[in-house]
Amino acid sequence: MLKHILSIFLQENCPLCERATPQEICDYCQKQLKSCQLKDPKIFWGGELPLFVWGEYDGKLKQAIAALKYDKHPKIGELLGFCLAETWQKYALIDPNLSPLIIPIPLHKTKEKSRGFNQSEIIGRGFCQVTKYPLKSNGLIRVRQTKAMFGLSVTEKEKNMKGAFQLGKSLQNTTLSKPVLLIDDIYTTGTTVKEAVKILQSQGIKVLGVLAVCSPRRL
Repeated sequence: MLKHILSIFLQENCPLCERATPQEICDYCQKQLKSCQLKDPKIFWGGELPLFVWGEYDGKLKQAIAALKYDKHPKIGELLGFCLAETWQKYALIDPNLSPLIIPIPLHKTKEKSRGFNQSEIIGRGFCQVTKYPLKSNGLIRVRQTKAMFGLSVTEKEKNMKGAFQLGKSLQNTTLSKPVLLIDDIYTTGTTVKEAVKILQSQGIKVLGVLAVCSPRRL
């Protein structure tokens, strides 16, 4: 009896619903997150820049992303990385022998310092724990702070992102034998990742595509 009572007090509250839970997210919210998964995550895997998206940016998944980024729950990012990885492995869209390098879309150092982490890196860490792909956390760095993209036209977004990234020191002046997969939390118009791809390709680095936890219903 005492052990049962102590276990209740030692539990923390789920950051998404406030229920007591021994896990980072309670079972109920995990089921709600699963319901946000796209029926066909590979639907955009093709063309010039293939895209693999796990879920729809809505409901419980939208809440989870907000809790990760603004309420500072990095464990949620790892969980989302696990979900993305498990689904990615089911579809086998690339040669299993490739073992691509995973590069997260970086935050500017000022924002990362304020937040305490880069959510894309945390997601990438969870993803790589499952897939065993190598993670290059500082493969890209953001050298210029950019405006919020909401409300900007396509031209304004492109101008906003131009020159925002550069290669990290470990990738500068090197010949990378492994191809790359970029990873991010939310994919909207693709302006950010396209700028990142351009920087990588300028160094002769092959980019296989982009992985994202979620995207709005209409891309």
